[in-house]
Amino acid sequence: MNSKKFIISIDQGTTSTRAILYSQKLIPIYKYQVKIKQYYPNIDWVEQNPNEIWKSVLLVVKFIIKKNKISTNDILSIGITNQRETTILWDKKTGYPVYNAIVWQDKRTSGYCEKLKTKKNIKLIKNITGLTIDSYFSATKIKWILKNIKKTKLLLNQNRLAFGTIDSWILWKLTNGNSHFTDVTNASRTMLFDIRKMEWSSKLLKVFKIPKKILPEIKENVYEFGITNKFGSKIKINGIAGDQQSSLIGQACLKKGMSKSTYGTGCFFLMNIGNKIIYSKNNLLTSIAYKINGKTTYCLEGSIFDAGTAIEWLKDELKIVSSNKEIKIISKKTKKNNKIYFVPAFNGLGAPYWNRNARGAIYGINRNTNKFDIINATVESIGFQTKDLLNLIEKDSKNKIKQIRVDGGIANNKDFLQFLSNILNIHILQSKYSESTALGAAYLAGIGSGIIKINKIDSHWKKENTFKSKINITERNRIYSGWLNAIDKTLYKL
Repeated sequence: MNSKKFIISIDQGTTSTRAILYSQKLIPIYKYQVKIKQYYPNIDWVEQNPNEIWKSVLLVVKFIIKKNKISTNDILSIGITNQRETTILWDKKTGYPVYNAIVWQDKRTSGYCEKLKTKKNIKLIKNITGLTIDSYFSATKIKWILKNIKKTKLLLNQNRLAFGTIDSWILWKLTNGNSHFTDVTNASRTMLFDIRKMEWSSKLLKVFKIPKKILPEIKENVYEFGITNKFGSKIKINGIAGDQQSSLIGQACLKKGMSKSTYGTGCFFLMNIGNKIIYSKNNLLTSIAYKINGKTTYCLEGSIFDAGTAIEWLKDELKIVSSNKEIKIISKKTKKNNKIYFVPAFNGLGAPYWNRNARGAIYGINRNTNKFDIINATVESIGFQTKDLLNLIEKDSKNKIKQIRVDGGIANNKDFLQFLSNILNIHILQSKYSESTALGAAYLAGIGSGIIKINKIDSHWKKENTFKSKINITERNRIYSGWLNAIDKTLYKL
């Protein structure tokens, strides 16, 4: 074993930044987390302050080092995982961002995307990137900043302008501007990356009028990305992956057909589809799962925009529940014959509907409806949306999914996981380590440091609980048909 003792994982998410300290055996020792503020300068705009993101990274890493009284000489490597698609452009000379980070949830370019959706462009972008045309991805965000922020023209002429998703921004700052890299998973979510050729697409750069020189260099998930001296002595950065692919790795879904679902701000359902591309016929996405040791693995993905945000809405706006712990006891107070359906389309509907104009709606309310019914409907909506994705991933992959490994905040709610198993009619495996996203980045750093091999990750994965369906097919179909009816009504209103 290496004489150095620790791995640090930086997990920069949509609503928070956390750092987790791992032992050399990749067991979590300590976690520290701080919230990140979101800004809404206009309707459907979502932004964050890049400097606040950077300061939060410094804060959480410094805190766990100090709290655990460890020397930076004992830190073997750092792994980074991040909210994907969120877009930052900055001045390479000063290190200052030219504009706020435009968050993946932001919909300001939806109108442009609709105009872009000709048959030719839809086919072109799908074949090159595996993605559908949507404001979700980075390309139109970059285009908006280039068009609307005047200083970008001057910086571009002076060769001082840089683009990056959050991973690239953090890496740039950690290495004092010496590393302008991204990894294949984050690149595959920009709508500019050729998933066959594994390079930036010159055709799409031309479509979006984005100069290649501002883009980061693309690397595998395990690479010597750089060295940071921000915390004392020098520490290597050996692993980077977008959060959902990092979770796939953290859940040890490294064999073809294995699936995971992460319940964070949104919900992201990924299936490992092996080394051959499958283009979805059902409005799902094809991305890079990971590339390690020269071998590329692909995944099919379904994205739900509002999962954790729906729970936060109950707490922060409606104020009808105070904590996640309180939600765990709600089902006992819900009238089972008073079926309420909630479509939480705060940010539009993601896969498979891809309708950014959809808005939230609650159906089935009567005089007897109470707050417990609304809370329960909110939790169940996450399960229904997962079933939407499961059905289509099975169609595209031609695989029957027998089990899903789950993680994220609401995956700690056993009642939710039982409902999920009931509605999906498959086994739900709850991971012992709920922070699978951070764990995936730790594994990547560990591979890069030589303390673990990718084929040994599976032996590290631990199961906490297994949930099996407890309802019959008639009941399952009855419950789910009500959800599909609610979706039809929501989309019909448009």
